Amino acid sequence: MTSTSNSQPPTTEATSTSSSTNVAVIPGSGDISPPGKLYPAMTIEYCDKCRWAPRSTWYQTELFLTFPTPAIRSITLIPYSTPDTGGRFRVWIDRGNGNELVWDRKTEGGFPDLKVLKSRIRNLIQPERGLGHSEVHQVKQT
Repeated sequence: MTSTSNSQPPTTEATSTSSSTNVAVIPGSGDISPPGKLYPAMTIEYCDKCRWAPRSTWYQTELFLTFPTPAIRSITLIPYSTPDTGGRFRVWIDRGNGNELVWDRKTEGGFPDLKVLKSRIRNLIQPERGLGHSEVHQVKQT
C-alpha cells in the first residue's frame, strides 16, 4: 500500500471522457468547454466528519467578497472524512507556480481569525492593497 503526501492538496484538474459518453449539451453552448485552471486559485481542505462545511463555505464567501475576480479566480472546497484527515482545516493558494500553504489549523493552533487570513492572502496576491476596516485599528507611524 502506498501513501500519498499530505503536503499538497489534491489536484482539481478536470479530465476528459470519451466522445461515446452521453452528455447533455445546453442549447447554444456548442462545443464550449469550461476554462482550464485560472490563477490565483485557492483550496480549502476541511474535515467533513467535524462538520466544518459551513465554516469552510463562510471563509470562501468572505474571501470572494474581499478579493473579487481577478484577485482570486477560484476557491475549491475539499471535504475529507478519513481517519488520517480528522481535524484537518488547511487553506492553500496557487498563483500559477505551485501550492503555498496559507493556514493549517493543526500547526497554527486553531482556525484563523478572518482578518489574519485575509492579511496573509493579501500579502501574497495584492500586497499594495488595503483591507479597509480590518486594518483601521492599526496606528499609522509618522
